[in-house]
Amino acid sequence: MKVVVGAGEYHNNPGWLHTQEQELNLLDKSTWRNKFRENSLSAILAEHIWEHLTYEEGVEAAKVCYQFLAPNGYVRCAVPDGFFPNEEYQNIVKIGGPGPENHPAASHKIVHNYNSLSNMFKAAGFEVKLLEYCDEHGNFHFHDWDGKDGVIFRSKKYDPRNQGESVVFPSLIVDAIKLSK
Repeated sequence: MKVVVGAGEYHNNPGWLHTQEQELNLLDKSTWRNKFRENSLSAILAEHIWEHLTYEEGVEAAKVCYQFLAPNGYVRCAVPDGFFPNEEYQNIVKIGGPGPENHPAASHKIVHNYNSLSNMFKAAGFEVKLLEYCDEHGNFHFHDWDGKDGVIFRSKKYDPRNQGESVVFPSLIVDAIKLSK
């Protein structure tokens, strides 16, 4: 089974179970136990969800996902990229957002870069593969990935805003993989 957490209005992944926070909360293990067995999921997709958690909450959420993923299962996670060198973008995605209170970024608690996001998932036991990200110098890196393993709309690969020579609104995207032991 493949699950999208915090799907919102996006249903970019036919055949996946699309969930909302009220029914599947990353920080409430009981909501997971109500739906799934431990070690039973093949994939979890989270597009622009983890930035709404503190770093510590992010580690805890990753541990919950780890518990319910089968060996070799993965979390495909996309968040705003803290190393993308565009002032307007950074203002939109900053902690607390640009305002008003109902802006989607108003509840942002962290702006990750590839180091912080990778370390967060590693702290929960995952191996991390970087798919799309900016480095410390603002250079954009893209490692080819397959949408059949989970479509991230806000990506170089799928977002029409990013189809030109340069990216305009990138996401930092990783696959966090639960290795079999």
